[in-house]
Amino acid sequence: MVAFIPWLILSILILVIVFFLFYRFVFLRDPKRAIPEEDAIVSPADGTVMRVEKLDRKNKTLRKGWLGKISLPDARGQLISIFMSPLNVHFTRSPYGGTVKNITYTRGKFFNAGHPEKSFLNENNAIMIDTPLGRMAVIQIAGFLARRIHCFVTLGQKVNKGEKIGLISMGSQTAVVLPAEARVLVKAGARVYGGTSIIAIPAKKS
Repeated sequence: MVAFIPWLILSILILVIVFFLFYRFVFLRDPKRAIPEEDAIVSPADGTVMRVEKLDRKNKTLRKGWLGKISLPDARGQLISIFMSPLNVHFTRSPYGGTVKNITYTRGKFFNAGHPEKSFLNENNAIMIDTPLGRMAVIQIAGFLARRIHCFVTLGQKVNKGEKIGLISMGSQTAVVLPAEARVLVKAGARVYGGTSIIAIPAKKS
């Protein structure tokens, strides 16, 4: 038993080192992104599109069955939810240029962010941006491993399309609410990359 203890300590130490290296060089990596020059709305995060749906213009609370809900700064429009695995880049980016109008942080639980309904019970941070196309909301949602959401912007701050506006620790989800008039180009299952993948275009270009 005594001889086993050093091996146990060594194994724990190795796991800690591996986790630190993963966190530093995989999770926190920040590759350069080529932001599209055309007039288009870009993905706010890396990951896989979970759902694309229209929101009731009269509904100020987004409900996902009876399992949970999340209050939105502006519920009118179209919702695109993106699941981010621990291997994805976890920086959050602005989908379009504009001015930060509101930031709403909500404490919550830590369910798996890949669960379509329960994830909306999680800790989240909603960033509302006024753009020339209308109001957009980017919602950072914590995963079951995540315990911290970072927001890089402040009220009244001007942001550019594709600019980094936040970071979510470990596995997580990012949702974006677009104006009802925007033409969405992605479907559930699509792979997207923050700041580079075009997810929608203005109505005038449809």
